[in-house]
Amino acid sequence: MTSLFQILMLILDIAQFIIIAHIIMSWLINFQVLNLRQPLVAQVWDGLNRVLEPLYSFVRRFLPNMGGLDLAPLVVLIGVYALRIVLINNAAAFF
Repeated sequence: MTSLFQILMLILDIAQFIIIAHIIMSWLINFQVLNLRQPLVAQVWDGLNRVLEPLYSFVRRFLPNMGGLDLAPLVVLIGVYALRIVLINNAAAFF
């Protein structure tokens, strides 16, 4: 059963990486370090948006309107960290 726990932790690690990459890439695009007219940048950005937008849109329904500030990625990232903590602390009970 520890292999199932390790697989869940791997999935959460990958989710953390993807969310952090999306956050950093959005900053680089907004500060015009990256240009969406470059094909590779546009493809990576589109792929990250397709993966993460369903999660973000679900979280945005519960968040108040903050003007131009989008807190959905932060909330999703905190949720992933919280899920990791719960799984680590209760690993003996589950597995």
